Amino acid sequence: MSVPDERRTHRGLTIAGLVLCLAMAALEATVVATAMPTVTGDLGGIQYYSWVTNAYLITSAITVPIFGKLADLHGRKPVLLAGIAIFLLGSAASGAAQSMPALIVSRAIQGLGAGAMQPMPITIIADIFGIEERAKLQGFFGAAWGFFGLVGPIIGGVIVENVSWRWVFYMNLPFGVAAAGLLVTALHERVERKKRRLDLAGAALLASFVTALLLASSGVHGSGAWRFVLATVLSFAAFIAVERRAEEPLLPLSLFTRRVMALSSAMGAVIGGAMIAILTYVPLFIQGVRGGTPTQAGSSITPMLVTWPIASSLAGRLLPRVGFRALVRLGMGCTGAAAVALPFIAEQGPLALRVVTGLFGFGMGCANTALVIAVQTSVRWEQRGIATASTMFFRTIGGAVAVGVMGGVIVAALGKDPSLPKDAASQALSREGMSTLGPDVVQRISGLLDAGLGTVFWMIAGLGFTAFVAALFFPDVPLETMTSKPAPASAPPAH
Repeated sequence: MSVPDERRTHRGLTIAGLVLCLAMAALEATVVATAMPTVTGDLGGIQYYSWVTNAYLITSAITVPIFGKLADLHGRKPVLLAGIAIFLLGSAASGAAQSMPALIVSRAIQGLGAGAMQPMPITIIADIFGIEERAKLQGFFGAAWGFFGLVGPIIGGVIVENVSWRWVFYMNLPFGVAAAGLLVTALHERVERKKRRLDLAGAALLASFVTALLLASSGVHGSGAWRFVLATVLSFAAFIAVERRAEEPLLPLSLFTRRVMALSSAMGAVIGGAMIAILTYVPLFIQGVRGGTPTQAGSSITPMLVTWPIASSLAGRLLPRVGFRALVRLGMGCTGAAAVALPFIAEQGPLALRVVTGLFGFGMGCANTALVIAVQTSVRWEQRGIATASTMFFRTIGGAVAVGVMGGVIVAALGKDPSLPKDAASQALSREGMSTLGPDVVQRISGLLDAGLGTVFWMIAGLGFTAFVAALFFPDVPLETMTSKPAPASAPPAH
């Protein structure tokens, strides 16, 4: 169990280091989404389009709860620093990739590091600050995430059009080095050393379950997909059995007997699917169907990244006054309305589409702030790392499954015209490829993409509506429940 050494920790520099971690995560989400149509046009393999995102989501989903548990056992700082190092390794490899399979593997390495970078900043803030300060900082972190997410599509579009898509990965390197330097210098904690080991059997079964689930949902294996469905069911059953008997379970099942935790996880999975799908497929719609540039593709999701931090900041200030339930319902109401409007609005033009993504972002800012803090205040201090990580785990799983299923829908739509040249859909996403294919082929591909993405947008609508219905059952959680800090550990500080 880790306890912050408040006398030696420099709060300002620690926050700066954590903000840089969030900057990398925000830039990764929006810059890569903006660059992907161009990347596919360069490397080919549009059938692997969703796997560039999915590889990242699979490995981050697997490692989020593992790193969350390790942080509870051995401290937040070493876990976060390890995550930064792995993320930077994956970023460098992604920038150097010469094929789609190589890029997918490199993105998987990035995801391993992201599994630590996603939950740790929020957990560390919860360790250092009380609930009122935490609510405000959650709003500040949301604003920082939104700022970097906002400039991400713009930077991504400029880089792709004027330099090379490879630099959307390389630009993570200076952020990561700076973040690690600040955290090494400023963040200190005491860790109570106990003879407790990581639940390796649970970790292996969780990895098997997540991998099988996402392979089953991708739809790329045709008639053989039933094998992955069977593997999903068996690995899940085995994981539950092992966790029930484990002395130090990776994912304590008792957490999910709390209504707050169960509903937060369920809503996170559903709305996470809608969010990642919007970030992944709206830029593809703009560039592949409407013939937009990479910059225009990025600007289609920019409003989401403007309204998210605004709403997050407002939610942080309103939370002590209105409570968790009101903010969760408001947020999910906005995301649900935006998601349901998407299939109707998409064909109306870029302005209408930006209104929808902006409303979705506002809802995410309200709901996410309330959900994370509600979960943290409903568990004991020593469970905070795994509880925070669990909510992110389910959101990531939801995103990965949604992107996989929807990617299969698009691949199936493109396969309806067997007369198209091989890899023509990938070529149609680059200027050089469009001139090679000719206007007739490009128009046919655009029509197929339009049909596939139309189905995808209806699926997003269903996810948004489901999340809103779940929010109606969210309990009225007290602002302070089980948040008292333990006595400072007597063990020497872990650096």
